[in-house]
Amino acid sequence: MEEGVNGAGAGGEDYLTQAFRLPGRAWDQYSPLTLAYIGDAVYDVIIRTVLVKQANTQTAKLHKKACALVRAGTQAEMIGALLPHLTEEEAGVYRRGHNAKPYNTAKNASRREYLEATGFEALIGYLYLKGDYQRLIDLIRLGLKESGHEL
Repeated sequence: MEEGVNGAGAGGEDYLTQAFRLPGRAWDQYSPLTLAYIGDAVYDVIIRTVLVKQANTQTAKLHKKACALVRAGTQAEMIGALLPHLTEEEAGVYRRGHNAKPYNTAKNASRREYLEATGFEALIGYLYLKGDYQRLIDLIRLGLKESGHEL
């Protein structure tokens, strides 16, 4: 993430938290579905950012590539490749997300893929809210590479 949005501010708080006077909260105070909710958006923005910066091309082409990478099936493949690389805490966050009872199901994914993708998104949300952007980006890059979706 760019320094202007998430950079350290006074007292070590990131600028977003400071600007909106957001309360500090430990990651385990968020429900796994809330972590997945923010993780879905963060992952989408990262993928779209990479695609846009790689090639200034037609938005329809960008959208098609992004959709292929953010779908539940791809996320399930990525988390499968990432599991051996996760810390104990990260694996716990993934399990919490995977075991959550989501209200929705994916249109083009099996129930198993959807639950694995929900766990993946919870992990992404956890790393984002924790402010560990380097680990977040490194895991996305590794997951894409190891699942055969390298950008």
